[in-house]
Amino acid sequence: MRTYLDVFRLCFEDQLSYRQIALALGIGRSTVTELVARFNSLNLAWPLSPEVSLVTLDQALLPGRDYQTKRVLPDWLKLDIELKDPKLTKQLLWQEYQAEHGRAALGYTQFCEHYRRWKGSQRRSMRQTHYAGEKLFIDFCGPTVPIVDPHTGEIRKAAIFVATLGASNYTYIEACAGQDQQSWLMANSRCLEFLGGVPTLLVPDNLKAAVVKADKFEPVINHDYQALARHYRCTVIPARPYKPKDKSKVEGAVLIVERWVLARLRHHIFYSLEALNQQLRFLTKELNARPMKSYNGLSRNDLFQQIDLPALKALPAHPYEYTEHKIVKVAPDYHVQYDKHLYSVPHSLCGERLEIQATARLIRLYHQGKCVAQHVRSSKAFGQTSELAHFPPAHAAQQKWDSARLQQWAGNIGPDTLGVVLAMERRKAHPVQAQRACLGLLSLQKRYGNERLERACTIALQQQATFTGFIKNLLKNGLDQPDPTSEKTSTLTHHQNLRGPLEFQ
Repeated sequence: MRTYLDVFRLCFEDQLSYRQIALALGIGRSTVTELVARFNSLNLAWPLSPEVSLVTLDQALLPGRDYQTKRVLPDWLKLDIELKDPKLTKQLLWQEYQAEHGRAALGYTQFCEHYRRWKGSQRRSMRQTHYAGEKLFIDFCGPTVPIVDPHTGEIRKAAIFVATLGASNYTYIEACAGQDQQSWLMANSRCLEFLGGVPTLLVPDNLKAAVVKADKFEPVINHDYQALARHYRCTVIPARPYKPKDKSKVEGAVLIVERWVLARLRHHIFYSLEALNQQLRFLTKELNARPMKSYNGLSRNDLFQQIDLPALKALPAHPYEYTEHKIVKVAPDYHVQYDKHLYSVPHSLCGERLEIQATARLIRLYHQGKCVAQHVRSSKAFGQTSELAHFPPAHAAQQKWDSARLQQWAGNIGPDTLGVVLAMERRKAHPVQAQRACLGLLSLQKRYGNERLERACTIALQQQATFTGFIKNLLKNGLDQPDPTSEKTSTLTHHQNLRGPLEFQ
């Protein structure tokens, strides 16, 4: 219709000849003659009035032309649904369609072309606007990189972590031991340290380390990942499931990493994760420095410095520390178990459920959001870490009498009392048995005093009878006290049963 209108304009307004019009528009002179004659036969005036539509004019000028195909078109929606079955092909469906409609069916080429056009008309893609410092898109690459153990020859697969900023396309790449919880969280932390700031939103894929339950509207974020987001004061909004366009930035970055980074490393053999990451750091720096044609030769690093970096929030004062979270129930002995080790909590919390936050150094226990206990993390399997403040008073009183305190008490009484205590501790098979025996011995101080207990312990050591019962018997019968009537040189009594040299005097 644009050509028709140009013909009429040049003819009626500019008063050009049919030959001049044909030369100006690149069409035949007979075409110009026929169009002008048809227009005149319609009794229309130039310029056209607003009531005359172009569609009406086209049909009036060429009444016999029909743009609709005479072929029978298939049900494209039904065909599209059937093509979701991997066993079906377009050629098979076309053959069935052709067998049904015969000569009225489209040829295979037109069949495919019409389906392509229909499919394109069904998709709508909203252009996303990425603001400075707003979104960090995160994902793992599909391909992995083998790492060979130099001693055993065992091959492990390293997962490739990729993150990119929406506005500048600034990219971070790291090799991880796997896609487990700790690898995911620490890779996120190192990525933010690499950027030197924190974006407003983290947009990960729906892997289990990030999302417990994927949902289009209300996904359930992993508790540990949510804790990382709180530490960095940002928000996690995962991409919708089966909607790769929600994270198209990182999808493109992953494709670039696979083709431009990992393809370069395909002939390399790595013997450690650190060696692989060292090479990735070099290639990441080179990738971010490459000029991009779509941005007039600016690199990702240039855009990052200009756009994203000034808009990022500051990093926290303290670095992120990997923290494991676990819900546990307090046992009747007011201890909880974590990683095969027991940690005490206040005895009033017996039977309650607590949250454990475990870092590499500390174990923190929370009840209703309040920290109720904190211990240094121990790697001793089946060991126990306890605080006396957590014990009931009766239990605490018993626990206070450890070996060092008992020895100090005995030493204050006297060296021989300390010697008896040490002998008891060596003789008893279990510390609790030794503790009870020593407490029984030292409790005699209250009744008999320090001097008598010390003398009784001296006799016990001389007799090698370091038993509480023996010492108690000495004190009870007064055998620890010297006889005041006895003399060093005494006169012997003469009687008939006396034997010795005096018998013959």
